[in-house]
Amino acid sequence: MSEAEIRRPRRWLMLVPLAAFLALSAIFLMQLLSGRDNSTVPSALIDKPVPQVTLEPLEGMEMPGFDPQAFKDKVSLVNVWGSWCAPCRAEHPLLMELAKDDRIAMLGLNYKDKPENARRFLGELGNPYDAIGVDRSGRAAIEWGVYGVPETFLIGPDGTIRYKHVGPFTPDSIRTELMPRVEEVLAELGPSGADTE
Repeated sequence: MSEAEIRRPRRWLMLVPLAAFLALSAIFLMQLLSGRDNSTVPSALIDKPVPQVTLEPLEGMEMPGFDPQAFKDKVSLVNVWGSWCAPCRAEHPLLMELAKDDRIAMLGLNYKDKPENARRFLGELGNPYDAIGVDRSGRAAIEWGVYGVPETFLIGPDGTIRYKHVGPFTPDSIRTELMPRVEEVLAELGPSGADTE
């Protein structure tokens, strides 16, 4: 075998990483140019009943835990959060503002957190929640289809999931995405449900 024949396969092997890089670049470019919102993660649970997961309350807090029956006949937001989560800290002032709307029940799903850290977090930033359930193992979050923290679910008065927001809220996402959906769900309750202030 001549030296030229031995070198030929090596040259071809040198082109494999370049070809892989170009293929991946083309895929990423197509994603960018498609115009789709890649921050939106679809949920298979939209328009399905909430998972029947009951969670114990956050110890040291005088409030109920997480019970699926609590969603009946009201509009609720379930916020998945942890004290260790920097984006949760960033969105927390917005949750405090949402909690001022008496038409919405705020429920917290505390994810893989230490009770003392969760209490300290709420002590520093305020507590927007009407109830907090503790998910130490992360099993409840799996049932809810959580991809990361924070995530927030809008629950209708019939106990179905109507909307899912992945990542921290911003003032714009609350104004343009969440609140229009909240108003739609409140309209289903009729005048008496929409005017419970």
